[in-house]
Amino acid sequence: MTVAINGIAHVYLTVNDFDRAVPFYRGLLALFDMTCLVDTDELYYCVGARTGVGVRRAQSPEPFDQYRAGLHHLCFRARSREDVDAVAAAVPGLGGSVVKGPQEDDWAPGYYSVLFEDPCGTRLEVNHVPGKGHLAADAGTPLEGDVQRRLGEP
Repeated sequence: MTVAINGIAHVYLTVNDFDRAVPFYRGLLALFDMTCLVDTDELYYCVGARTGVGVRRAQSPEPFDQYRAGLHHLCFRARSREDVDAVAAAVPGLGGSVVKGPQEDDWAPGYYSVLFEDPCGTRLEVNHVPGKGHLAADAGTPLEGDVQRRLGEP
């Protein structure tokens, strides 16, 4: 038996500087046409695009480390390359930083993405993959070594 999930219901990000992070997410999630449901001193939570994103105040000030146990990065799927470009253009004005500007990559056929960080250093990505990506009949799949090479891992 298998369970056919219908996407991701919500993701919570715990940030080490809530007061710097919330204005960034307020702008980013509004750009994604998400609606804020909770805006308190401890939690900022929005819904839209068939998911929810929560930003919580951390209990300790440790910086984000994408190689520590837990979240490596969060990737949002865009509907077009132009949407990826729009996010890349908006991120610096929201207080984030672009790590890798919009570019094609070989993660999947037609893969196009921008990699960026929120003001606390949490890694985020927005990508666009046309059609069915790896699920297309003629797409094939990346080899494990190729994935490790792209991630810069041994």
